[in-house]
Amino acid sequence: MKKKIIIVVVVIILIGLVGIFGAMMFYNSSLKPILEGDSNEVVVEIAKGSTASDIAKVLEENNLIKSALVFKMYTKLNNVSGMQAGTYKLNQNMSVTEIIENLQKGTDYFPDEFNITFVEGKNMRWIAKEIADKTNNTENDVYNKLSDKAYIQTLIDKYWFLTDVVLDENIYYPLEGYLFPDTYTFANKDVTVEQIFTAMLDQMEEKLEPFKNEIDAQGFSVHKILTVASIVELEAARVEDRSGVASVLYNRLKKNMALGSDVTTYYAIKVDMSERDLYQSELNRYNPYNTRGPQMEGKLPIGPVSSVGIESIEAALKPDETNYLYFVADKTGKIYFAETLQQHNENINKLQSSGQWYTYDN
Repeated sequence: MKKKIIIVVVVIILIGLVGIFGAMMFYNSSLKPILEGDSNEVVVEIAKGSTASDIAKVLEENNLIKSALVFKMYTKLNNVSGMQAGTYKLNQNMSVTEIIENLQKGTDYFPDEFNITFVEGKNMRWIAKEIADKTNNTENDVYNKLSDKAYIQTLIDKYWFLTDVVLDENIYYPLEGYLFPDTYTFANKDVTVEQIFTAMLDQMEEKLEPFKNEIDAQGFSVHKILTVASIVELEAARVEDRSGVASVLYNRLKKNMALGSDVTTYYAIKVDMSERDLYQSELNRYNPYNTRGPQMEGKLPIGPVSSVGIESIEAALKPDETNYLYFVADKTGKIYFAETLQQHNENINKLQSSGQWYTYDN
């Protein structure tokens, strides 16, 4: 009889151990991802005020966890806190631990979020079209905001690098050259023109801040730097040529020579460079942007003629020390510099004779 009791006790203990072991296996298995290796994204909404039990239910219903009970047990055993409300893009290959980490970060997923990329060397007309194409704004919304002097004044008051010079009546678009080209993320297509401009101006401020003391020390205005940089951006396709191009511009200004930059003439007549060649009448016409025209000796255009990247800004701040007064580019964008007009003409003749002279297809 005693022997039978011992056997029964042993059996009970074994059954208990098996149960405990099985429970542990179930617990550990439930902490693992629904899918191993495969990727299947699921968007879930965690409401404000949700408890761990509420969150567990949502996750289980969306097939992101294997067991709501185990999820709740895990949060209690590990004193989990700080899971935040919001919309999340989670994945079925995430473990319970990874899901909790995402919920604690509070990184919302915005299904309508989108990017706009503004590239270097584009003018405000292109920016306006890009905004109209990618958002619920029109080109006129952009132009109306640019022509709102009261609004522009608020920006001048906010940003140290913006001054009253941008309000000159001869400047086409007061923020031309001041909007930093980059990729920007917005919550949805209802983003306003003001919000877009603010994001771009904030980025320009961040890019210019390291150079603030240098700009002040050199006695340059930001407007001048950005104007030079905008010409450099358009004239020099290769980064390694930009400081050389900047040196030509400064050398010509010092000698009271006209800059003679075609890119400024294109901007003056509001024609894109890829459209066609310039007419002689356009080159000869006075316009405060046209450095090929009369009365422009020793002058920059009245303002920037394109958006500018950081490399062109640096080139405008730190030009090469040269005696170059001329440059010309071949079909590949490589630039050939010259100190005299004779050398410049020789460079042009070499490019034309070798088939490297660039012309637009009309």
